[in-house]
This record gives sequence, structure tokens and C-alpha cells, in this order.
Amino acid sequence: MNHTECKGYLGEIIAVLLLKIKRYKILARRFKTPCGEIDIIAQKNNVIAFVEVKSRKTVDKCYNAITPKQLGRIQRASKIFMSKNKLYQNFSRYDVILVSNWKFPVHIKNVSI
Repeated sequence: MNHTECKGYLGEIIAVLLLKIKRYKILARRFKTPCGEIDIIAQKNNVIAFVEVKSRKTVDKCYNAITPKQLGRIQRASKIFMSKNKLYQNFSRYDVILVSNWKFPVHIKNVSI
């Protein structure tokens, strides 16, 4: 695993801890589909959050690393998850967690796709 992969993996661990503190249940990590991968799938009450995690030196760099192409990939992959878990179909959203050096992670809920 190279430095970038390690930093990304550490960012995902931090994001999972943040979600657990916020009382989310982690349903899946690194959910792989033919369309791509969803970093974290989490549930809180009736909401299923498909979470993209970005780890960079600054929050601005994290935010700028989110592309429409990535969000589209997450949306397509989430449809595969939902087709297998019909119970949650009407209760999903897309979130982003930004993890930057020495800052508390930023959780942006319900990102527009």
C-alpha cells in the first residue's frame, strides 16, 4: 500500500469513527460494484447515507477533489445496493466527509448529485 492509499484508508477510519460518534450504524465499507466503490454506507434511523470520504492536507483541497464524475459513480453504485436492500429505497442520501490534517472532520450531508 503506497502513501496515498494509506492516507485514504486512515481517512476512512476517521470517517467511520465520526459516524459512530454520531450514532450511525455502519452497514458496509468499500462496497464494490461494477460501477465503482462506495467508501461507507451508514444508517441512522430511517436514513441510509452513501458516504464519499476525501483526505487531503486542507479542507478546501478535500472539497475540490469531489468531482461530478465521482458523485455519478456513487449514485450508480448506490442503486445496486438499493436493489439488494429494497427496505431502504425511499430513505437514502449522499454525504461527503472531508478529512484534513489536524482538523476535525467535516460531514456534509445530502450532497446534490
